[in-house]
Amino acid sequence: MVSVTSDHPRSTNLLKEHPDAVAAIACALLVLIGWQSLNLGWVGAALLILTAAYVVGGFESAREGLTTLVQEKELDVDLLMIVAALGAACLGLWRREYHLIVDGAVLILIFAISGALEGYAMQRTDRNIRSLMSLTADTARLVRNGQEQIIPVAQLQVGDHVLVKPGELVPADGLVFEGHSTLNQASITGESIPVEKAIGDEVFAGTLNGQGALRLKIHQPPESSLIQRVIRLVQQAQTEAPPSQQFIERFERGYAKVIVLTGLLLGTLPPFILGWSWEETIYRALIFLVVASPCALMASIMPALLSGIANGARHGILFKNGAQLERMGRVRAIAFDKTGTLTTGKLEVVDLLSTSTTDQLLQVAAALERLSEHPIGEAIVQAAQQQQLAGVSAVNGQAHAGQGITGELAGQMAVVGKAAFVTAQVDQVAETLLQQSQQWEAAGKTVVWVAYNQEVLGLIAVADTVRPAAAAAIAQLKKLGVEQIVMLTGDNTRTAHGIAEQIGVDQVYAELLPEDKVEVICQLQKQYQMVAMVGDGINDAPALAQASVGIAMGSAGSDVALETADIVLMGDRLERLEHAIRLGRRAQAVVKQNIVFALSFVMILLVLNFAGSITLPFGVLGHEGSTVVVTLSGLRLLRS
Repeated sequence: MVSVTSDHPRSTNLLKEHPDAVAAIACALLVLIGWQSLNLGWVGAALLILTAAYVVGGFESAREGLTTLVQEKELDVDLLMIVAALGAACLGLWRREYHLIVDGAVLILIFAISGALEGYAMQRTDRNIRSLMSLTADTARLVRNGQEQIIPVAQLQVGDHVLVKPGELVPADGLVFEGHSTLNQASITGESIPVEKAIGDEVFAGTLNGQGALRLKIHQPPESSLIQRVIRLVQQAQTEAPPSQQFIERFERGYAKVIVLTGLLLGTLPPFILGWSWEETIYRALIFLVVASPCALMASIMPALLSGIANGARHGILFKNGAQLERMGRVRAIAFDKTGTLTTGKLEVVDLLSTSTTDQLLQVAAALERLSEHPIGEAIVQAAQQQQLAGVSAVNGQAHAGQGITGELAGQMAVVGKAAFVTAQVDQVAETLLQQSQQWEAAGKTVVWVAYNQEVLGLIAVADTVRPAAAAAIAQLKKLGVEQIVMLTGDNTRTAHGIAEQIGVDQVYAELLPEDKVEVICQLQKQYQMVAMVGDGINDAPALAQASVGIAMGSAGSDVALETADIVLMGDRLERLEHAIRLGRRAQAVVKQNIVFALSFVMILLVLNFAGSITLPFGVLGHEGSTVVVTLSGLRLLRS
């Protein structure tokens, strides 16, 4: 009794998870037993068993075919297969040639096996979604009033404090306010190398905590977390048919009608025109219905594109639908936003020139900039902290809008700001400082002057630094044959050209408003047709929408950019653009190969049928075999 109750759920789960496979196995057993019964002369039993094989193996196809016929008034491949099998059975009963009933059952069986194999193939493309969903925590350790309690993740609210212990999954996106650890962010970025997280850093749901405990403040609802958006977008990508698939589906409906009409003609005219017998005519017409059905053609596209989508997700490239995978393979020009895309989007101290010591220069500048919330000031304070310089407090600080800051250090006046503002409050300025300031500014850097006790201590150059991989990514794209690479930015022309020279961009459009970026994209589309746009900010959203393929930077990108874009680069890895284009081109090539193979095989089977060289089982085997071949061919894109 124990073994029976424990096995029952297992068999029930097998039936629920793999109904096509169970039906195919049952149909195979019934066909084998029915065929053997015929050989033994048990005709009555054989007919009953083969009838069961027809029902078990063909029920789902018949249901789908009739549903399409009744609800959409359209014929599909499933119905054609059932008609062919029933035709073979009727012909066998009429002529008392019971092997034809076996032929029809074999047709049902091979069609059922083909459906089971295609179902298995499609399940493989779903594994990335299932693996993502398995990396989302079900519960969270909520800390409230000093008490820790386990609650469902769905009950978390913005502002809640959560404890994540070593080795646990982060339950929701949040900001670290206590603790230090390393996190494996492979589920989000595709990179398995752990990333250090400390106070103030953002962490993402679904990432795996390392050795340290972290306390987080939830800053957005769990359903809005980055990994949940990724899951929804990938699920959406698998349900939306790309233009090529939509065309094939429309073609199938018209094609099925032509096949039925042609089959009727082939089932009636040959006795009068070619002198065939009625039995031979009907038999050849049934084979025609089988071999001319566009199953392989229908399977030529979606398995390949879904496999490409799954491959991209595994490498941190999120394609929102198959259409974008197709288009990515045809991109001829790419436009990049500058700030946050080609650059890090964060100001950093990149050069120092001191008349005394760099430590004193940074200490004085940081002391005043601590009184400011300007991004330039934050960059200087961060540089001082990285040098582990002792913090010095300034008093009587006063900000001069657009000019700089003044204050007192150890009883002496200190000044930080623009050249004109600082030099007006000192006795003299060395010519070398003026020359260096002009050179840095010409290179697109922002120069901060620092003075103390009426003497210039030196210059600090601050700039938005280029992403380390930007130049290599641009070079890779050019090697791939991308004809034009441009940079779009609202920044000034001098800074834009300075960045462009570092990374090898072909053309620069500077001082642009969001609508100006859209206009540039339109101009590029007129010249290159297929144009991709890469951006991360809200101001990039219109251009991302206008581009043939909009690509957003995943981690740094704004919500608007992520929703508008067609492709998301998780982890802000520009070098993944090369993989995306190669994947798009491979997908195009595989789809074309599949279509050519499918159409060629149909033509070969048709010629063999009219030459009288194939039987119904052979026609079924060839037809369904070609379908399985193109399906498995599409799965090649799962490989890296």
